[in-house]
Amino acid sequence: MKIKNLMVALGISLSGLTTAISAQAEAEYSFKLHHFLPPMSMVNKEIMEPWAEKIAKESNGRIKIDIYPAMQLGGKPPQLFDQARKGVADITWTVAGYTPGRFPKGSVFELPFMAASSDEVASMAMQEYGEKEMQKELSDVHVLALHTHSPGSLHGRDSLIKSMADLSDKKVRAPNKAMAEAFTNVGASALFMPVTQMTSALSKGIVDVAVLPFEVVAPFKIHELAPYHTEIKGDRGLYLQFFIFSMNKKAYEKLPADLQQVIDNNSGIELAQQIGQKYDKAELVARQVAVDNGNTFYTLPADETQHWKQAMQSVTDDWIDDMGSDGQRLYDEANQLIKKYQQQLQVGSL
Repeated sequence: MKIKNLMVALGISLSGLTTAISAQAEAEYSFKLHHFLPPMSMVNKEIMEPWAEKIAKESNGRIKIDIYPAMQLGGKPPQLFDQARKGVADITWTVAGYTPGRFPKGSVFELPFMAASSDEVASMAMQEYGEKEMQKELSDVHVLALHTHSPGSLHGRDSLIKSMADLSDKKVRAPNKAMAEAFTNVGASALFMPVTQMTSALSKGIVDVAVLPFEVVAPFKIHELAPYHTEIKGDRGLYLQFFIFSMNKKAYEKLPADLQQVIDNNSGIELAQQIGQKYDKAELVARQVAVDNGNTFYTLPADETQHWKQAMQSVTDDWIDDMGSDGQRLYDEANQLIKKYQQQLQVGSL
């Protein structure tokens, strides 16, 4: 009886194993998705993994996407766009600002005080703007979505930043070229570096102030190293980054039309909106982690915020000039798209 039960159990186990192997073998197309954040980050757990699972489900298992977080396929974050372009990875997600000058039209969203207070708004505006204005800049890849993160705050190692004077001679992490220039304008020593270097840079005193959204503060434990948080509130935040979620062109084009449609159904403005919603929620959750840690918070007063805007305005003026005859038009368009989605989301429609 025991032998029979064992054989039955073994048969069930082997049957299950055979089914699993069969299901895995049914995938006609397997793709590698590569990004730079840790496996437990919000982006990996709440955006990349559900997206890959949705693709698999809607393709009836014919598409399989394996995710490689934390640069597991090699290279550095600034190389991710080219990894998708060259086919080193089939799909990548990266910060456009990590390659300064590569996406000049898109960098309008990185200008100081361009950031919408809602990332859902900013991401939808970024997506529509990119579809219209950035086709040439992004022509080497198949774009899945463009989006932004929530407006960044300042996180000090030793003290609060309450004024421009407090930034004088401080070593400040600059997230992109525009903000490096902006912080230089207010007397800081700006150091450009990816977020993956921030924990080490703070612990070693390489930087005094981390400039980041709270969403990445928590997973990198920056709130433990920089417990003084200065927030800039209002309808426009201090800054944001924009991200490119893209696929190798040949990888996309080798798919039959029905599977291309599955990818298309999970791309574009709706995906940008979903990502923006995730970021807005994650910003509040991660900020609470710093609150629970007993950290110190300060909101920059409106009059001081105005001083910062005035001091950083030349960065925007220079960008408009550098873009030539299209500069003012592109700047106005980005602003109009932000206003458009602010209005549409307020009334609950798209």
